[in-house]
Amino acid sequence: MRRLPVYFLIDVSESMVGQPIEEVQNGMHTIIQELRMDPYALETVYVSIIAFAGKAITLSPLTELYKFYPPVFPVGGGTSLGVAMDYLMDSIDHDIQKTTLEVKGDWKPIIFLFTDGNPTDDYHRTFKRWNDKYRTHCNMVCISIGDNVNTLILGQLSNNILLLKQTDKESFRQFFKWITASIRTSSVAVEETGDDGLKLPSTSGINLTKVEPGTGGKVDENFAVMMGKCQTTGKPYLVKFARRFGNPEDIEDFIQQGFRLVGTYPIDEAKYAQLSDGKALGKNINTNLLYGRPTCPCCGNQYGFVVCECGNIFCAGENANDHCPWCGMQGELVTVGEGGIDVKRTQG
Repeated sequence: MRRLPVYFLIDVSESMVGQPIEEVQNGMHTIIQELRMDPYALETVYVSIIAFAGKAITLSPLTELYKFYPPVFPVGGGTSLGVAMDYLMDSIDHDIQKTTLEVKGDWKPIIFLFTDGNPTDDYHRTFKRWNDKYRTHCNMVCISIGDNVNTLILGQLSNNILLLKQTDKESFRQFFKWITASIRTSSVAVEETGDDGLKLPSTSGINLTKVEPGTGGKVDENFAVMMGKCQTTGKPYLVKFARRFGNPEDIEDFIQQGFRLVGTYPIDEAKYAQLSDGKALGKNINTNLLYGRPTCPCCGNQYGFVVCECGNIFCAGENANDHCPWCGMQGELVTVGEGGIDVKRTQG
């Protein structure tokens, strides 16, 4: 039987933490449930999920639809798109049955790439490998989650670039419905006509727009993400800020450009390390550019952004004396002066 392989290459970097990664995980459940009710898809579609941050891993190997169960998505540091593409191509080499004199091989793989930021690694050699040997033998769709992605970079991988600008629940619901329809129509085409060209349904009426390659930006400058550690439990968490642009018609608002708080999120330390490239970033951001007062997502302490003299972030409550879970230093909290303080940021 000829298979229709479908790969989901999903960005699980720190900037995806929170609602984006939760919606993607929920959306994968929806896709699988819907496709299992389609006889053509059930007959031909095999699904694999590859997650990437600073590194890439297979969360689900290529599996026939009725046996496939969507995994839980981890989080890692960095957005190494070059690493991810190399990993994808190696997986295709391993997974895909090629046509021989004795047997017809699999249909062209369909790849859905989800990302919300710009690459933090050197991707040029990998992109050349893709364009020289794989691009014409695969159908790739690149989806920018939010409008922070440099579409010029994605345009080097595919002509199918789509922007999901609104990231509310309804927009994500419509988006995953569209992906389901894309896979369904492609599975019908290969079964009935043998046409393995990509069949993308219309995006009219939904918050999904096909875009042409644009312009834009190794740190993802659209987000400021810092790692903290809970003083109470010793567990790590991420504090996520998104770049904000002031309204030029409101002078005070325009002056206060910087990053607004999105939220704080506990992370799995082992999985985070597994997906992160381990490179020391060496970049700081001043607290005067950060707007919002995070709390600790692990223990509920009201101060989730206390900066120790060692340069790391931890949480604090109402204790008279606190200790840094990173270095063990003890002391009392003091207010930062007008100049703010520089803190370490992750790659995003």
